[in-house]
Amino acid sequence: MTTTIALVTGANKGLGRETVRRLAEAGWQVFLAARDTARGEAAAAEFTAAGLDVRFVPLDVTSGASVAAAADIVKATAGRLDVLINNAAIGGPRTAPSDTEPDELREVFETNVFGPIRVTNAFVPLLRLSDHPRIVMVSSSVGTIAMITDPKWSGLLPPALGYPSTKAALNMLTVMYASELGEMKVNAIDPGYTATDLNGHSGFQTVTEGTDAVVAVATAGADGPTGGFFDRTGAAPW
Repeated sequence: MTTTIALVTGANKGLGRETVRRLAEAGWQVFLAARDTARGEAAAAEFTAAGLDVRFVPLDVTSGASVAAAADIVKATAGRLDVLINNAAIGGPRTAPSDTEPDELREVFETNVFGPIRVTNAFVPLLRLSDHPRIVMVSSSVGTIAMITDPKWSGLLPPALGYPSTKAALNMLTVMYASELGEMKVNAIDPGYTATDLNGHSGFQTVTEGTDAVVAVATAGADGPTGGFFDRTGAAPW
């Protein structure tokens, strides 16, 4: 049986790390990609010690050179890629929209929007060598108009430009890539409010619960959906 090969960005901790664990325990070969070499190598070493096929790849999604080098490593090591999971993200400023300067948003857009574009474009050639290529964009319900305008959530999420806007952009990137790459399954997922460093571990879900949608979409068969948005219960509103 041919092993499924996956790469997960931002994978030295949180949702990324848990995604690596779950896919590796399913028998996949997983490239654990992270910009922090020390933490990435340490995480990969723990998985390897447990008998899992996990390999660290240095990858900074804000650097074109770093992304290209990571793609070269995967090509030389595995020869192809079956599943790309764009997980790396940062929170961005929490200032009120009217108090936020454009320059304050550059870092969060560089990571959360331009990062997935860099990574996806660099790995598309390797994904095209797969019999069943899949791309998973780890997004958020706070990037959806449906959630933000739902009265039941009114007042629970202070208005801010950075993180919600980047996730809204990522959702549109998902649809556009799915439209172009008809031979691939390209979907976005909402992990739900999960306890991670991104929210100071205030989330009520565990990282395992938070990766349910990632794993479901990543492991979907060739007849699975594309151009969709999903949470751990199934299809979700944009």
